[in-house]
Amino acid sequence: MRKIKFLIKAIIHLDYKNMFKVAKNVSKKAKKPFIVIFIDIVYCGFKYQAGYYDYQEFEFYLLSKEERKTYLTRGINNSLVNKYNDKNYWHILQDKVEFNDRFKKFLKRDYIDLRKASVKEFEKFCKNKDYVIAKELDNCGGKGIDKVKIDIKIINKIYDKLKENKQFLVEELIVQNKKVAKLYDGSVNTLRLFTFYDGKEVYVLNSIFKIGNNGFVDNFSSGGMYTFLDKKGKIKVPAIDQADNKITIHPSTKEQILGFTIPNYDKACEMVKEASKLIPEIKYIGWDIAILENDVALVEGNEFPGVFQVKPSFEDGKHIGLLPEYKKYMDF
Repeated sequence: MRKIKFLIKAIIHLDYKNMFKVAKNVSKKAKKPFIVIFIDIVYCGFKYQAGYYDYQEFEFYLLSKEERKTYLTRGINNSLVNKYNDKNYWHILQDKVEFNDRFKKFLKRDYIDLRKASVKEFEKFCKNKDYVIAKELDNCGGKGIDKVKIDIKIINKIYDKLKENKQFLVEELIVQNKKVAKLYDGSVNTLRLFTFYDGKEVYVLNSIFKIGNNGFVDNFSSGGMYTFLDKKGKIKVPAIDQADNKITIHPSTKEQILGFTIPNYDKACEMVKEASKLIPEIKYIGWDIAILENDVALVEGNEFPGVFQVKPSFEDGKHIGLLPEYKKYMDF
């Protein structure tokens, strides 16, 4: 029933102009007739709940029927979120101050809520700080976040400007691990761990690493890139950016990405397992974690973890998506 509802909703809200555009792009890349690709996109939408972006991003045109069955599509992912994540509790992850209050022990940084703090309290918070991070409370994708230079002489002006911008959450700057900063130090490069809590145990289902690129944040939608890790935290495939470039060496720093091992990876896994138990009403979460010199710090949690799978063209041999791993712990 949920599958039918998803398909009906997708058909009603489908951006057909963009769908045709994607089909044309895939047709050129796959060197197959447009009509063949278009029909296959429609078929995959019904058969696998795969939208046209899924088809393009996960290169369904390269996959056999058996391989396609193993891929987590956005339609399936949406059904998992609806099944395991109680909407009545989403606000805890969506509101950044609520999130910080709930998971304070894992943050490893100070913060202040300007809705409650006076300018004097803000000045005290900013004392001896060169920069702070200012955030809108409910934005995502790296939007509404600024690195703010502190000048005590004009603290009133800074305070008023942040409130005017509705950047009510102000945090202490995260100082990331030196090895991670060497990859790219213009942003905090974060680890995203996907967890599922069955009421007794917490399982790490998937892990990716996000890296900034000529920007202040590492988010994919804001110009960053991401790549995938093995079970020990080692980068196993090249990174990819929004232009679909395959990146083994960072274009700005010239540092090797492929083969890099994330420091304190085990600590990050243990932390999110503990954090997951503090919000049992939301069982399926995508956690963003900053890597510190000898520790890890929680950045945020996502009630819609997103779908990240290695492109088939990045790996040799048989292509297997996330579904077999998810099905070990989740009921489909």
